[in-house]
Amino acid sequence: MEAEEEGGVSSKVLKVDSEEAWDSFITQANTQGIPVFVHFTAAWCVPSIAMNAFFEELAIKYQNIIMFLLVDVDDVKRVAKKMEVKAMPTFVLIKDGKVVDRMVGANPEEINKRIACLSSTP
Repeated sequence: MEAEEEGGVSSKVLKVDSEEAWDSFITQANTQGIPVFVHFTAAWCVPSIAMNAFFEELAIKYQNIIMFLLVDVDDVKRVAKKMEVKAMPTFVLIKDGKVVDRMVGANPEEINKRIACLSSTP
């Protein structure tokens, strides 16, 4: 449930390691009134791993505006199933506890467009 450490620097991306952590993060975001951007990944999926640095950059850019979560589908299968994740990487945008957007595949340009829209909506 903690932010991952990479190269001695604390990550702004929160790693979801259980269903309880998922519920806690979503509740926290709802309480704070901030949207959630989730990266569903797998350790064996090269495109997912390739997106990690980009996802971290977004988390730094939009910190305190959007909560960024990382979910390994093999570690937290029930969350992946509940969110209907069938391919990796899958990116899900959640606002007020509801899925408002979903993207499958490693497409940084499209993710930038959609997250910019999300962060500018009231």
